[in-house]
Amino acid sequence: MDQAASLAADRAPSGAVTAGTDTLSREQAERVFREHDRFVWGLCYRMTGSAADADDLVQETYLRAIERPPPDTSQPWRPWLARVAINLGRDALRRRRRLRYVGPWLPAAIETADQESPPSYEVSGDGQSTEARYDLLESVSLAFLLALEALSPQQRAVLLLRDVFDYSVTETAWALGISEPNVKTTHHRARRAMRAYDRNRCVPTRALQERTQEALARFVTCLTSGDVKQVEALLGDDVCSLSDGGGEFFAARVPVVGRDRVARFHCNIAARRPLGLRLEVRAINGLPALVCEFGDIPRGQPPRVVTSCELGRDGKISRLYSIVATAKLSGIRF
Repeated sequence: MDQAASLAADRAPSGAVTAGTDTLSREQAERVFREHDRFVWGLCYRMTGSAADADDLVQETYLRAIERPPPDTSQPWRPWLARVAINLGRDALRRRRRLRYVGPWLPAAIETADQESPPSYEVSGDGQSTEARYDLLESVSLAFLLALEALSPQQRAVLLLRDVFDYSVTETAWALGISEPNVKTTHHRARRAMRAYDRNRCVPTRALQERTQEALARFVTCLTSGDVKQVEALLGDDVCSLSDGGGEFFAARVPVVGRDRVARFHCNIAARRPLGLRLEVRAINGLPALVCEFGDIPRGQPPRVVTSCELGRDGKISRLYSIVATAKLSGIRF
C-alpha cells in the first residue's frame, strides 16, 4: 500500500499540477496519499479480492489524481478518490473474468488484527456508520469475498459502497456514474444474489475466532498422526476443500468434496511434505489460519501455503481453503 502511493508520488511533478483554477503541489499530493491510502487500498482489495491488484489500483488512482486532479481541490478528496478507484476496480474485474484461471480461484490472503476490529490497515470507523450491513472485518473474510464472485462487477461495486461503506443512493450513483434508479435496481439484485451467504454469514466475532483456532489445532494434530479417521471426525458431511495454485504449483484443480476424500487428500499431502516445516497460526482475513513454510521442496511443490477453514453450524469444518499461488500470498509476511 505505502509502496504504491510512494511510486505515484514519485511521478508527481516537482512543481504543481493545474486543476481548473486550482493547483495540486507535490506536497499536497503526498498529504492526500497519506490521508486516504488505507481507505483506497481497502476499497480496491474488496473490489478485486486481490492484494496485488489493490496495490496496482492504488497506484493508478493516485497517478490520476496527480495528472488529472478534480476541478476543485478544496473539496474533500475521499469521494473523488473512491469514484476513481471503484471504477478502475470494475475494469480490472472485467479483464480478469475474460481470462481462464487454472483451478479454483480464491481471494488473496491478507493479515488482519487478531481481534473484533477492522483490518489493521484501515482506520476504525472512518467513513463508516454503524448502519452498514457488513462491517469492515467481515467484508474481508474469505467467505464474503467468495460470495461477491457471484456478482457482476457493477453489482459488486454497488453492494460494497452501499452495504460496507454505507454510501447513500445519491453518493453511489455519483461514484459509479449511473442513475439513482439504476443503483436501487442493481443493489436489489446484488442482495438477492447474496442470500445464500446471508443465511450462514461468516461474522468474525471473538467466539468464532476462538472456535476456528481450536478446530485448526485439532486438524493439525490429526494430520500429524496420519490417522484418516481422526481427520474425518473433524469434518462436516458436505465438507469441501479448495486449493488455489493458479497453475503455478501442483494443486487440486477441482474441489475435493466429502469427508473421506478430503481427509485422505490432506493426509496424503501432509505425509509428502518435506522436513523443515515452519508453522504458525495468524489472523488471516479475519479468522485464524495456518501459515506454513517448507524447507527443501521437490520441483513443482509450493514453498508456502496458507490454510484456513470455515465451521458449519455443528462446529465441524465445512470448508478448507489452501492458498499457494505466489501472487495470492503477497500480503503475508514470511
